[in-house]
Amino acid sequence: MIRLFRMNGSRKMIRFHVQTDGLNVRDYLLTKANLSRQTLKKIKFAGGAIYLNNTPVNVRAPVKKGDTIDCLLPKEVRSPNLYPVEMPLKIIYEDDFILVVNKPAGLPVMPKMGHDTASLAHGLIHYYNQINLPYTVHIVTRLDQDTSGLVLVAKHQLAHGYFRDMKVKRRYLAVVEGKLKETSGIITLPIARKPGSIIERSVDYDGKHAETHYCVVEEADAWSLLNIELKTGRTHQIRVHFSHLQHPLIGDTLYGGTKDIANRQALHCYHLAFTQPYTNEVLSFIAPWPDDLPAIQGDLSTLTAQKLIDE
Repeated sequence: MIRLFRMNGSRKMIRFHVQTDGLNVRDYLLTKANLSRQTLKKIKFAGGAIYLNNTPVNVRAPVKKGDTIDCLLPKEVRSPNLYPVEMPLKIIYEDDFILVVNKPAGLPVMPKMGHDTASLAHGLIHYYNQINLPYTVHIVTRLDQDTSGLVLVAKHQLAHGYFRDMKVKRRYLAVVEGKLKETSGIITLPIARKPGSIIERSVDYDGKHAETHYCVVEEADAWSLLNIELKTGRTHQIRVHFSHLQHPLIGDTLYGGTKDIANRQALHCYHLAFTQPYTNEVLSFIAPWPDDLPAIQGDLSTLTAQKLIDE
């Protein structure tokens, strides 16, 4: 059982209730509480602290069943590029560890090098200042600037570390040009940076493994609406895969799409599902289809239960 509470003003203390005998603090935190070595190192040396039954200890102290271990999370250093910008944030869910935000199209998730443009991260810093949270922004699931939908954010490094090894199910809706030959399938084409370009990616058999699962939800003569689940998270993965198959996303001019019926790529992250790393509660969220993309039929909530090829 784990409990997070405030201590020393806005700083956070996380409490672990020891469930076993025979370990010391370090081994318990690494093997039973699943802290990463990096996080534990920062707690020890970057202004944090460890308490056993309310008494300061070092990591070699032995623990027994029924003990409590409290870890005071250190403050985090924010990049100078992360200054607060007031903006409306559509926060779908929030607890002491995470945020789920519905990001609009046109808003970058993080600041771009050489561009003084507001991003979701700037808005989060403003929000953190309002709630007196002394941490920086940790994005767990990123979206391209012109992709709308759900973004998972960890509120501090400890929470972010848990998601490095935890699966987050991400489902997208995309409108692509034309009709696909197969109504469902798995695309496993490696992706790399396109030679000579900083932004573009392309299918490259010397690139990194990329896996996209899809099924057709609706189709017309000129387009198909796809329900997509990502198994990897390469940059521009969905856009590159379907462009390579000669079915670019509508509105995605970077990868061969046209702007006949949409002014940006018709891509929306409508569903996130994952296990809350501290409470073990299974959380699931749905974001409605945005108004700036072509209308679709049906209720998005039914798509989360739709049989994908790997289920």
